[in-house]
Order: sequence, then structure tokens, then C-alpha cells
Amino acid sequence: MTHDHDLVLRPTPAQTEAALHPPAGRTGGDLVVETLAGLGATTVFGLPGQHALGVFDALRRSGLRYVGLRVENNAGFAADAYGRITGEAAPLLLSTGPGALTSLAALQEAAAASAPVVAIGSQVPAAGLGGGRHGYLHELPDQAASFRGVVKSVHTVRTPSQIPSALVAAWKSALTAPHGPVWVEIPQDVLLAETSLPQVTAVDATPDELVPRPELTAVAADLLARAERPAIIAGGGVVRADASGKLRALAERLNAPVVTTFGGKGAFPWEHPLSLQSWLEDRHTTDFLEDADVLLVVGSGLGELSSNYHTFAPRGRVIQIEADLGKLESNHPALGIHADARLALQALRETAPERADATAPERVRAVLARVRERIAAQDLTLEQDVLAAVRRALPAGAPSFWDMTILAYWAWSAFDPKGANTMHSAQGAGGLGYAFPAALGAAAADPTRPVLAVSGDGGALYSIAELATARQHDLHVTWLIVDDGGYGILREYMTEAFGQPTATDLTRPDFAALAASFGVPGAHTTPQTLQSDLTKALTTPGPSVIVLPAVLRMFAPTHTG
Repeated sequence: MTHDHDLVLRPTPAQTEAALHPPAGRTGGDLVVETLAGLGATTVFGLPGQHALGVFDALRRSGLRYVGLRVENNAGFAADAYGRITGEAAPLLLSTGPGALTSLAALQEAAAASAPVVAIGSQVPAAGLGGGRHGYLHELPDQAASFRGVVKSVHTVRTPSQIPSALVAAWKSALTAPHGPVWVEIPQDVLLAETSLPQVTAVDATPDELVPRPELTAVAADLLARAERPAIIAGGGVVRADASGKLRALAERLNAPVVTTFGGKGAFPWEHPLSLQSWLEDRHTTDFLEDADVLLVVGSGLGELSSNYHTFAPRGRVIQIEADLGKLESNHPALGIHADARLALQALRETAPERADATAPERVRAVLARVRERIAAQDLTLEQDVLAAVRRALPAGAPSFWDMTILAYWAWSAFDPKGANTMHSAQGAGGLGYAFPAALGAAAADPTRPVLAVSGDGGALYSIAELATARQHDLHVTWLIVDDGGYGILREYMTEAFGQPTATDLTRPDFAALAASFGVPGAHTTPQTLQSDLTKALTTPGPSVIVLPAVLRMFAPTHTG
């Protein structure tokens, strides 16, 4: 009897000849880049460091494209965006100790957003592994421990022959649902050691499929078929699984209104008759969802931002489809289906009968009308005009990346992304400095489209060094900086809570002049000229900076009343 697992791929005569006579002068670093190429990588991000020079030297002997940034955290954000845009794993090359640790905030965002990043860091020489405290440069007692609470998996290499298998395991982990970052560390001496191992040519890291259990989807389909007021919350898991088409087909089959979370922007068409858009911070939307007798939650853990700051209390049955096992029923009791969103939606589409409901579009229109009335009563014309100008200037299908800034918080609720997987922000972990380096990563992934980055002046200073990266690689990114003289949202929070703000006002540079010093065109704009200035910048190849001096305000919250 022959079993599939008994089958072995036999090398061709040419492969055998190449294996028996590998090129001279190869090192552990070559095994790294050969394995990455064999896994399908074409672009890598990172920064060199003394312990990692072996792998960077090997890069010049490879066909991989290297995009070097100026700060490790920003390199991580760029890799995060590359992974989000392409759906492929993004290699991130780092050095030991300070270089590795500086990437942690970016890897936290990648973990929260399920972005597949394969971070490969050097380590002290192998003799120093295990906390021997030999006093090596950059030495930590347990470097991997710093990453275990952040990434999906940690892989430590101790010999050259372990490199390909460790990278394959890491790659598979990063791309198995839920996607996420992984950490691989390789000692300096292992990267530098000459190797007689054959060139890496045949590697397979096909991710495991996370298939829903049929008995669970059968129960879910029955609940949805018998529902009188079904509704759907679509989260980032739908976008990561490339399942927006299947979501639309199911929603239309059930005549179920759909709201997308901030991480799920674009998972459902904005102007669809069943679209509640993304007004999750509005009590009218919360009330509507609470009234659903069956609520289908796909690819969301219903965390703080997706539950109107945990004020959402569903009264009906909840069905939760989630690839991250730890998020199942973590906030509300539910029929939990541990599965990839795409596979689960397909199963429901095939088993749930069509459901007629002529009132659903009318109820959606009523909710959106109440939302608009609430916003219209708050004298927020400037904010809405600025956001509308950005939308008109940005071509449909062009990706945008948003920092943690007031205009982004407006965009979470009010911005039509005009396509799935086009609007991205740092709302997963909430760190500053994401937008511009992430936009650079997206531009590296697809140079045929303009990319927009949006930051406040506070967040911009986290990533200002990457103007050099944008110029060096001639990346087509337009950076809109909304300059309100400080940390605007913190200023609002502190004034409301304590009567006055502290530590929120900032001295900042002339951003346009600073951009020009890097050879990047920079200009100041006004709310009235923003659309035309952005349009010009987005249609001019290469990087550019547009600075909008403006003090924007947030709409009033509805979770505190």
C-alpha cells in the first residue's frame, strides 16, 4: 500500500549536480536568502547591524529587493503594510538587542491586525545563547522572551542546517489563519559560518486551512434562516481572508444589514442598500445591532473599538466566526465557530436559504439618517469638508494609511474606502508613527498606484527620518500632515477630564521645508485648496508632503451618556 506521505520528490539530474557542487564562499546568510527566495519572497525590509552583516552580505548575491528604512520600528510598519496589501509574508531583517527590541511596537500592530511579517533577527554568538552572560555586544539574557508575548511563534536557530527548516516553519506560521508576525533568531557566528550545504531550492510552507466544523455552520445557517432581524458585523478577518465577495453574497441572500469595524473597512460596499457603513461609535448603530435577534460577527473579537467602548450588549443570539481562538466568546456568549472567514462564509452561503425582507434597506436608511442628524447638530463642517476633500482627491482603489490622529478617527467612521483592503490604520495596537512608513511598504508592494499617508504633527515626528527612505527608493507616497501644534486628541481628552491639558503642545519644524531638505517636494495647503493640492501630489510620481495647519475636533462620543 502506498500512502501520500511516503511519496518523495526526486531531484532531477541537474538538481543533483548543483547539490553536489554548490558555489564556493556561501555562508549561513546565504541559506537565509536562498530559503526566502524559495518561499516566494521578492522584497525584504530592515536595517543592517553588526551581528546581522552575514545575511546582509548575502543579499547582494541574491535576487531579493532590499528596502532599507532608518528606524527598525518603521521597517516593521513597512513590512506590516506589505503583508496587508499583498497577502504574502513580508521578511523583516534586524540586528540583535536594541535593533530587535525597537521593532516590538510594529510587531504588536502586525499581530493585532493579522499582518504576516517574518522578522529575522541576529543573535549573539551561539555560545551566548541560554543566558550565559558572556558580555557580548547587544547581549540579552533571553532575547526571544521579549517577543513571545507579541508574535505568533518564536524560532531559534543554532546551526546552519537548521536555517531552512526554521524559516519554513516560521513562514507557514505567519500565513496560517489568523495571519500574524513571527520571530526567527540566528546567532552571528551561524550567519557568518561558511557552509557546504547545497543551495536551497525546494521548500514548501503551504499554510494549514482553518475549516469550519460542519455541525456548527449547520446550526448557524438554521439560526439565520429563522431570524426576523438578522444583522452582520464584519471585521478585519474578512479583509485578511479576502472574503468581501462572499460576505456580500451572504448578506444579500439573507437581506441582512452589515456594519464594518474600523479594521474591516471595505469588507462591504459603502453605498450598498444594506450597508450601515462604519458608524460603530454611534449609539444609533449600537441600538440597531442590539435589537438584532441573530447577530453574525465575522472576523472580529468585538473589542473596545468595535463595541462602542464595551457598551454594546446584544439581546439576541450571537454567531461568531473567528480565526483567533482566544477571541471566541471573549466578550459575549456566542455560537463560536473557529474558522477562516472565507471558508466559513462560503459554508453559510451554501447552506443558508434565501430570506426575504423588504424592510431591511429602509431600516438601514433610517439609522444612517439619525447618525447624520446627530453629526449635523455639532458644528463640525470643517472636519467633514477636510475628509471629503481627501476622499475626492484619492483615486478609487488607491491605498491609504492613517496614523492615530483626529482625522483618522473621523475616517474610521465616515470615510468610504472605495474597495476592500484599501484603508489601513494603526487601530489594532494604537501606536503613533504608523502611517508614513506603512505607506512606503505599500508603495514598494505596488508601485503602479499612488499611496496616501495621513498623520498629525505629533505622529509625523515619529517617522520623519523615513523621508530619506522615500527619496532613496523614489516611492510614490503623498504624506498629508495635519498640523494642530501637538497631540490634538490627548488635548481634547485632558481638557474634558481635568479642565486643562498638560504635555500636549509641541514645538515642531516647518514640515514642508524639512521635506525639501530631503529632496522631497513639500507644500502648505488650506482646507479650501486641500483637494487640488492633494490631487496634484498624488498624480505626480515620487514622494511628496502636504501640510495642513488646522485644529480639528472629534464628534461627541455616545458611550459616556
